[in-house]
Amino acid sequence: MASMAQAIRLALHYGEVHLGVTEIFGEDVGPPLGGVFTATQGLERAWNSPLDERGILGAALGLAWAGGRPGAEIQFVDYVFNAVDMLKLAANGHWSSGGKYKTPMVVMAPTGSGIHGSMYHSHSFDSIATKLHGMKVVCPSTPIDAYGLMISAIKSDDPVLFLKPKALLRTRGEELLPGEPDEKTLHAMIDAPLGDRTQWEPKWPRLGEYSVELGKANISRPGRDATVVTHGRMAPICLDVARRFAAEGRGAVEVLDLRSLIPYDWEAIKVSIRKTGRVLFVNEETEITNFGEHLIRRLIDEMFYELRVRPRLLAGKATPGIALAPSLECFIQPQTADVERAVAELLADPA
Repeated sequence: MASMAQAIRLALHYGEVHLGVTEIFGEDVGPPLGGVFTATQGLERAWNSPLDERGILGAALGLAWAGGRPGAEIQFVDYVFNAVDMLKLAANGHWSSGGKYKTPMVVMAPTGSGIHGSMYHSHSFDSIATKLHGMKVVCPSTPIDAYGLMISAIKSDDPVLFLKPKALLRTRGEELLPGEPDEKTLHAMIDAPLGDRTQWEPKWPRLGEYSVELGKANISRPGRDATVVTHGRMAPICLDVARRFAAEGRGAVEVLDLRSLIPYDWEAIKVSIRKTGRVLFVNEETEITNFGEHLIRRLIDEMFYELRVRPRLLAGKATPGIALAPSLECFIQPQTADVERAVAELLADPA
């Protein structure tokens, strides 16, 4: 099975061949590295930009407004903060022009913790991103969703921020991508060898189109006793906990993977909570002004009398950054044990 990084690379290749992607650029995006996580390795239209986040986003925005369909990468989302105004311009443009200036650009950025990257390589950007109204925001948790979301992002005439969970980029999925060969063959075809890469060229498999609708959540595991709403890095952790609870007879927990943060699938959230009456929102953003808080507020406004117990949020602690020491990083960010404890408390709360 393809890793998430390979899935993103394959989707970008499909985009440059079939969907009109004109440029793919950013810091170390082109040869020989192909991105820190190799998600752009071997792509025909990939090239290296200067180390300038504002320049990268400004160039992408200009190309999109001029009729191109670019993909731009910020090497780590931690470094996008000095270019938030450029993201805001991209988000505003299509809307403020009454649809005249389409903005078909994909901005990619690895996000989140889990790689022990300390303060400048561990931030999440989810909550800030959801305030950039006009920009679609996606964050996959599986390779197949990463592939499908990237195809949809490339096709979008609105700008899309594609958040790639750092800790999941090496993980492999449980489903084959369309046209994907076996793992060993795929590696030989598209992964550059170590050492001298000057003469290396990828041999791309014949890929099929597969898209995931932007704004459509996925029920990773159905359940009747409680709902966990999550995305990105936390989704497989929540899924693992749900499976363990079921195996141990501790409850049937439904896991709802948002996949898209803006737009988000409010209908799917409502249907699930209406069934279970209990909900836990889980993400790794800091707990103050968290995106999950917005969902809880809307839930209380619209579904208060359908809740059996109070809704809960499990999120990162409100610290200025993520610590370097693994023990401190695990203390700051939600871990498997934290999810298990929160789910157990949710199920034990008397209705």
